[in-house]
Amino acid sequence: MAFFSSSAFLSAQDLAYYLPSDVAYNTSIPTPKQVLGHEVGEWHASPFQVLTYMRELARVSKRVKLQSYGQTYENRELLTLIITSENNQDQLEDLRKAHLALSNPVEASKMNTANMPVVVWLGYSVHGNEPSGVNAALLTAYHLAAAQGESIEKLLKETIIVLDPCINPDGVNRFASWVNAHKSQTSVTDPVAREFNEPFPKGRFNHYWFDLNRDWLPLQLPESQGRLARFHEWKPNILTDHHEMGTDKTFFFQPGVPERDNPLTPPKNRDLALKLARKHADFLNKIGSLYYTQEDFDDFFYGKGSTYPDINACVGILFEQASSRGHAQNSAHGVLTFPFTIKNQFVVSLSTLAAAQEMRQELLDYQKNFYSEAQNLGASVPEKAYIWGSSTDSAKNFHFLEILKRHQIKVFRAGSDLTLDGKKFLKNHSYIVPLAQAQYRTIQAIFKSETTFKDSLFYDISAWTFPLAFDLPFAALTTKNMPASLQGEEVLLAQMPKGQLYSSQQQAYCYAFEWHGYYAPRLLNTLLDKGLIVKVCHKKFKAATGIGLKEFDYGTILVPLQNQSMPSSDIKNLLKKLAEETAVSVFELSDGFTAEGVELGSPSHDVLRSTKVLLAVGEGVAASEAGEVWHLLDTRFKMPVTTVELGKLGAVNWSDYQVLVLADGNYGAISESSTEAIKKWLKSGNTLVAMQGASKWVRSAGIATFHSLDLGKNDTLPRPYEARERDRGAQEVGGSIFKVQIDPTHPLCYGYKGTDLHLFKNSSLYMSWSENPYGTPIRYGANPLVAGYLSERHKKAVANSAGAIIKSSGKGRVVLLADNPNFRAFWYGTNKLFLNAVFFGHLMQE
Repeated sequence: MAFFSSSAFLSAQDLAYYLPSDVAYNTSIPTPKQVLGHEVGEWHASPFQVLTYMRELARVSKRVKLQSYGQTYENRELLTLIITSENNQDQLEDLRKAHLALSNPVEASKMNTANMPVVVWLGYSVHGNEPSGVNAALLTAYHLAAAQGESIEKLLKETIIVLDPCINPDGVNRFASWVNAHKSQTSVTDPVAREFNEPFPKGRFNHYWFDLNRDWLPLQLPESQGRLARFHEWKPNILTDHHEMGTDKTFFFQPGVPERDNPLTPPKNRDLALKLARKHADFLNKIGSLYYTQEDFDDFFYGKGSTYPDINACVGILFEQASSRGHAQNSAHGVLTFPFTIKNQFVVSLSTLAAAQEMRQELLDYQKNFYSEAQNLGASVPEKAYIWGSSTDSAKNFHFLEILKRHQIKVFRAGSDLTLDGKKFLKNHSYIVPLAQAQYRTIQAIFKSETTFKDSLFYDISAWTFPLAFDLPFAALTTKNMPASLQGEEVLLAQMPKGQLYSSQQQAYCYAFEWHGYYAPRLLNTLLDKGLIVKVCHKKFKAATGIGLKEFDYGTILVPLQNQSMPSSDIKNLLKKLAEETAVSVFELSDGFTAEGVELGSPSHDVLRSTKVLLAVGEGVAASEAGEVWHLLDTRFKMPVTTVELGKLGAVNWSDYQVLVLADGNYGAISESSTEAIKKWLKSGNTLVAMQGASKWVRSAGIATFHSLDLGKNDTLPRPYEARERDRGAQEVGGSIFKVQIDPTHPLCYGYKGTDLHLFKNSSLYMSWSENPYGTPIRYGANPLVAGYLSERHKKAVANSAGAIIKSSGKGRVVLLADNPNFRAFWYGTNKLFLNAVFFGHLMQE
């Protein structure tokens, strides 16, 4: 093996460089070059080229079938190739159903695995700027379609391969376009070259700058939703996830660090992964490639592509190849070429298939027993089920239910009301998830909260309890508190609920809707876009409605009929339509004189303004966090977001915007003149929302002040040198869940019932409370950690810190958020904090 070859290392490598030398190939099957026009690795293949080649293989080869599973946000097709023997293709649906029976505890015991084919999923380049995977997919598909001989025939007879050639086509396209556009005809391998330094947001992410390799469990993105549906259509025995890492590394394959396996994963999974590892090592030894295993990476968070399979009777395998990040780049091991990175990924694709064939019955028997054992585990634990549900937000109920159903979890409606631990679960708004079912492990991964761990290092987040993320009441049920009548009918399909407009019996005076519903901000924004006069209520009141006397909470929205530009009948029809779309209840009120509290014409109600948002992006800004804002406002709340590079802020016509959002990041690139323009704009009555690290720039720019809480000094006692990385890693705030106290009377917290909320924290920003007694509407308590890992130093710092601070700047307001309320699109429970800052920020009094 060699990373490079003399001075001609940039020359194209033909197929002989990659393919096994002892295999003959069917000349009627086109090579990648015959379709693409260039050798594999000579250029970075675009998603269009990759899909074109795959379609051609499916057209000419009886071993290959192509199946679409969705589209990206940029309308690129997502597909898998099903590759197996011609005979298997002829009975593919029967084979699929027989394979699925292994995952059914009722049917599994009847199945004979002796002659069943094993199912292997090969998934390439979930990160678009890790291109050796997607380009290796071309070789793998060609080899499986064109190779001839007894060995390949036996492999295809005993194996069904589900090949996902390009998991993230939007990101791959962004990256391939960049590196191809900056490729030179002569050798340029200096890491500082433009080719190796792609601009913000880089090709790693999807269209909205999400990391798709964190979405296998949350399932908030179309790529993930389609892929998981295909995964469960086949329930593979092995899944490979092909990635890249730093240029100076070598090649990693799982298993990862033993102490960092999630305890919900059966130990047998690691045993199988070790057997696979031995095969990968054998194949890589033959080509002389350097590699390592059981270091750096872990199998803890089930949102990753190589970890989610582990709770679904499948062995997930992560491959990490040192990245050339272009066509050839200097590295610690010499010049690392793109063809070399592709070759390694291709070789471990073959080693995976070889191991799967050898381990076929062992893998199938593991799957056969997995779900029965899981169901028995669920029946043996003290908890019998989880009950959950919100009586004030049916949309959030739907979105959580949708996730559970996508994971093939059985969910039932509550058959009766229940009060447990001070929480009221109403029959028509609550759901039951029994633990004695095949997906027991996935259920626990979604509902459980842990604060004690074998290890203090995590490759990703350490907590993700979904009901807390959604701010949904939930509780564990035992035999003692779960009456037989509590479990009602099974929910077979999650359906978005419809809201309703409740008419009064008299002439309409005003319309009102509370702020509790998740999509209430979308309803409000539509009304403002239509030019209607809309008010927010800062005090509670009671009023007669078509369904009786009702108390309206803080943050209720009023739509008076007086002085509107739209006829009253049109307003009612519009509200009726919007109520249905947003699952919000709208009430027609006929009397301005309320039964209790302020009247509907009270001066305490503020008129709201149409809000246009500017989002600062570019180098230094955390792309994922900025993308979460863009995605939230654009896709869920139908609000246009103007994204502007930091260096272009000087060209902004600030009078066009009412809100500036700064996601986590370093904003040192904002010029002095732009900073002064922001200050002037802010003082005229607008809102600046700064999250996490952006708050530090706000302070350094002299826009608003706050005091940071000290982490304290590191322990200076002597420690073994080999412990340095572990000690440093233990001080990282990877991502944990904390309970905070909120002020539901404050505009930042409108729409919340009660004073408890759960925030996700993955930053080390700790702010002290505002000197103004009304300026800290979100506060951490003395012991706020609920789930996840946090070092003792950080526990002391977060205790009694501020979750949010409101500051005045002239007529404007600065909302400083210590944490990210929009984390990975599934933290539905705190999205409203951010939206309140957007819509009500200018009304907040310090």
